[in-house]
Amino acid sequence: MDLPLFYFLVLGFAIFMYVLLDGFDLGIGILYPWFHQAGERDHLMRSISHVWDGNETWLVFGGVILFAAFPAAYGDITSIFYLPIMLMLFALIFRGVAFEYRFKSDTSRPYWDLAFSAGSAIAAFCQGLLLGAIVQGIPATGGEFNHLSSLHWLTPFSILTGFSVMAGYALLAACYLVMKSRGRIQRHAAKLGINLLMLLLLAMLAVSLSTLTNQPEIRERWFSGMNFFVLAPLPLLSLWAGYTTFKDLGTFSDTTAQVRTSRHEKRPFWCASLLFLTGFAGLVVGLFPYLVPRQLTFWQAASPDSSLLFLLPGICIFVPLICAYTLWGYRVFAGKVEDYQEGY
Repeated sequence: MDLPLFYFLVLGFAIFMYVLLDGFDLGIGILYPWFHQAGERDHLMRSISHVWDGNETWLVFGGVILFAAFPAAYGDITSIFYLPIMLMLFALIFRGVAFEYRFKSDTSRPYWDLAFSAGSAIAAFCQGLLLGAIVQGIPATGGEFNHLSSLHWLTPFSILTGFSVMAGYALLAACYLVMKSRGRIQRHAAKLGINLLMLLLLAMLAVSLSTLTNQPEIRERWFSGMNFFVLAPLPLLSLWAGYTTFKDLGTFSDTTAQVRTSRHEKRPFWCASLLFLTGFAGLVVGLFPYLVPRQLTFWQAASPDSSLLFLLPGICIFVPLICAYTLWGYRVFAGKVEDYQEGY
């Protein structure tokens, strides 16, 4: 068994699960200012009150894998991107505190609303900044990063990916609300989702073109030999998922539409998830086998085999366990949020 490759796949799984699950509840906070009628914001918070903290388990798990299995990459990434990582963590803290205090407050509720919405938006934007900076690559001289400015990660490309991630998370949230809500909230979420889908597809196109133009290694990976035909299912799946999401959201945004089934309520969320999956897969294809692009592969960053073997029993036990309790939690709280005062 190639242990570094195994842990690389586990890390990728943890990152995707975090992006998918915590993505839609961060997106709820991003959409928060667009829901202002009586009870709507309570409904939004109740719709994720049972899952938001569990979703962040995947962030902790991914950090543990990176620290334990790839310490060299962990050291480089956390030191080079110290500022956006700390800003993201502070935003998540404010967001979590707002979650606990908002329902217990009265006169201070608007401030907790602001903390929840701003914390969600800032955390999502910082994750997009990190993604853009990593994809863009980190300049180094002789393997040293000491010469870099503390704001080297703040570039037009990373800002673009920051807003793209915000749009993607907000789309996931809109599709989630279509699945979990009724009436005006469902219709309004569907309308917002259509606009966000268009914005996300444009952002994905812009990021892809910019990456292919400025990253010759990634361009060669996609277009050399027969690679493009092998990898063509990824953009084709993205187009299909985008079209299906647009069609289904249009059904729920139209007050005169008659055909609305539970299957159609759930399908936009899964199609939006497929958009994220194909985008993530395309990213991995372009960057493989690097953890720090053009600097450090996962083989170079890996811990000794003795350490990786020591970690293996815990991984084999806790990954299925986390998946099981996550699935169980979503199954128990399946269905609509009918009463925002009680949630379910």
